[in-house]
Amino acid sequence: MSKLISTVSPHFRGRRTTQSIMLDVLIALVPAVIASVIFFGLRSLLVLVDCVAVSVAAEWGFEKLCKKENTLSDLSAVVTGVILALNLPVTIPLWQAALGSVIAIVVVKQLFGGIGQNFANPAATARIILMIAFSGTMTHWLTPQAFCMMPDYVDAVSCATPLTMIAKGETASLPSYLDMFLGNMGGSMGETSALALLLGGIYLLARRVITWHTPVAFIGTVAVMSFVCGQDVLAQLLSGGLMIGAIFMATDYSSSPATKWGKIIYGVGCGLITILIRFWGNFPEGVSFALLIMCILTPYIEKLTRAKPLIGEAEK
Repeated sequence: MSKLISTVSPHFRGRRTTQSIMLDVLIALVPAVIASVIFFGLRSLLVLVDCVAVSVAAEWGFEKLCKKENTLSDLSAVVTGVILALNLPVTIPLWQAALGSVIAIVVVKQLFGGIGQNFANPAATARIILMIAFSGTMTHWLTPQAFCMMPDYVDAVSCATPLTMIAKGETASLPSYLDMFLGNMGGSMGETSALALLLGGIYLLARRVITWHTPVAFIGTVAVMSFVCGQDVLAQLLSGGLMIGAIFMATDYSSSPATKWGKIIYGVGCGLITILIRFWGNFPEGVSFALLIMCILTPYIEKLTRAKPLIGEAEK
């Protein structure tokens, strides 16, 4: 008798495996990793290796301790580590980055049953916890090293992110649109280069790993609401964690709706909450908080948008 396997939804039938999907995500993240090294130096690689190594070790250790099947081969822990690292400032102490990785893997993912059963995006939730616990180091931004002339005796120069400048009314000091598009501005390691993130998004769309619904709804809502509120639309789109959040985090299979209309509603909700926090909240950025809130609402969105089966007259 064959072994009966029971798993949680959503169920996807096809030749693609979790490992192949996660490998595609890692390939899509390569441009953002390269951009982080170009703009913030080799320490970005150190933070990246730290997050990935601790994420993998945390998953292996938890599953070993709980005598669960080893799932390292599906590469999901590696993806979580990379995305978390790209959401951190390059100056963050390595032990704090490691703590964030443990929170993402153990607290948000494994304690809820592992891959496919986590209620929220692990990287986004871990970033929020680190932001609240270590607000000083999590908001210490550096001026990118690329394309800028600094004396040899200057190792780094602190700077404000474009969203912080906008919140303080210092719009005259904003980088040019080209600099913001390329990534030559202050911010987290992998969130500054819209170009690199869009290249990764195009790859994921071409490989059919993600669909357009959530990213377009998320980014489009931010654009429309920024225009309605009289804000600089391009500055809002090209700065902060909007691109990495919309393309790589809001499209997480486990914590986002599976239906098409559900994905659109989810993206619109993320966009609205992001705008509320950016314009009227205590934080200049709201992408991670928006993702967490909408992840909690995902079961209700799926129930609302679930297709209703057709019932014949004889069955009524």
